[in-house]
Amino acid sequence: MEFDLIAYCVFFAAAFLGGFIDAIAGGGGLITLPAIMAMGVPPHVALATNKLQGSFGSFTAALNFSLKGMVDYKEIWIGIVFTFIGACIGTTLILVLDAKFLQVIIPFLLIAIFIYTLFAPKVGEEDRKARMNIRAFYTSFGLALGFYDGFFGPGAGSFWTFAIVALIGANMKRAVAHTKVLNFVSNIVSLGVFIIGGHVLWIVGVLMGIGQILGAYIGSNMVIKKEVKFIRTMFLIVVGATILKLVYSYFMG
Repeated sequence: MEFDLIAYCVFFAAAFLGGFIDAIAGGGGLITLPAIMAMGVPPHVALATNKLQGSFGSFTAALNFSLKGMVDYKEIWIGIVFTFIGACIGTTLILVLDAKFLQVIIPFLLIAIFIYTLFAPKVGEEDRKARMNIRAFYTSFGLALGFYDGFFGPGAGSFWTFAIVALIGANMKRAVAHTKVLNFVSNIVSLGVFIIGGHVLWIVGVLMGIGQILGAYIGSNMVIKKEVKFIRTMFLIVVGATILKLVYSYFMG
C-alpha cells in the first residue's frame, strides 16, 4: 500500500501520542489502531502493523523502567513465560476466528475496573499484602491476558495494571512498570506470528515505531517522576475511553 505525506504525518503523530499514553496507563492502541485503519488498511494488516509499532513503544518503556530499577524480574519471570505462551495461542486464533464476541464481554469487565478504581481512592497508592499467590497469579493471568492481547488487545495493559494492584498488592507505579514488560512480551510474540503470516506494513510500522519510542520515553519518565494520583487519574481516563471505544465499535461497527 502507498500513502501520501499527510498520511505518514498522521501515522507518526498517532504513534507518538499512543506511546506516551500507553507508557503511563496503557490504552495506546485506542489511538494507533484507529489511525491505521482510517487510512484504509485492512483489519488483519492493521492489527499486525499496530503490533510492530507498539513493540517499539512497550520495549522503550520497559527498558526505561528496568534501568530505573522499577522491575523485579525475579517476581515476574513466570508471567513472562506464560504471557508468551498465551499470546502465541491468541494471535494464531485471531488469524482464523472473529473476535467480535469479545466486544460484548470486555466493556463490562472494564466498567467493573473503572468503578472499583474510582470508588477506592487509595488503590495503588502504596504496596499492600498480596491476595493471591504470586506464582499462581502470573501463571494464570499470563496465559489469560497474553491470549487476550494476542487475540483482541484493547485494554490489555489496563487489565494487567489493575490485576497486579488488586491481587498482588503492588503500588500503581510498580504495576505500570511490570505491565510494560509483559505488554512487550505479548506484542513481540503477536508480531512474530503476524510476520509469518505476511501481514505487516513495514514502512508504516517502523515510522510509527520511531514515534512510539519518543512518546514512550517521555511517558515512562512521567510515571517515574509523578505522584501515584496522577497515574491513577490517567488510568481512569484511559479505561473510560476504552469502554466508550468498544461500545461505539460494537454498535456502529
